[in-house]
Amino acid sequence: MPENAFVNCPVPPTEAGVAVALGSAKFVWDEFRATLVREKIADSQVWKTHSPKWGWSLRMLKKKRTIVWLSPGRGEFAALFILGARAVAAARAAKLPRAVVAALDGAPKYPEGTGLRLVVKSPRSLRALRQLATIKAAN
Repeated sequence: MPENAFVNCPVPPTEAGVAVALGSAKFVWDEFRATLVREKIADSQVWKTHSPKWGWSLRMLKKKRTIVWLSPGRGEFAALFILGARAVAAARAAKLPRAVVAALDGAPKYPEGTGLRLVVKSPRSLRALRQLATIKAAN
């Protein structure tokens, strides 16, 4: 997983700070967020940190439900989905890329669900991210 670009920052990142950290991956970050809002998969976002030593992540929410956590790194970002059993079954039935299926197979299980973490660097990931967000929102 990419190291969070905002470790030890006492305040949430600014849009300019995110742009510098992500570099060319900023386009994918922006496009994914815009898609979630445009398709009504998410209706709000909030920066959160459990501790500055872990950095900051952006939670994309539908009402109060987290759809995905986005964690900015240097030149890439991590997308984390917590999928319940129905969402995992739907993801397995979807035509997702092999790398995503492999990540799902190896994802840790928590009481809240399966923690699927993906490293995102390029626009090729957008289709799978959108599919997963749609599955999460529906399940």
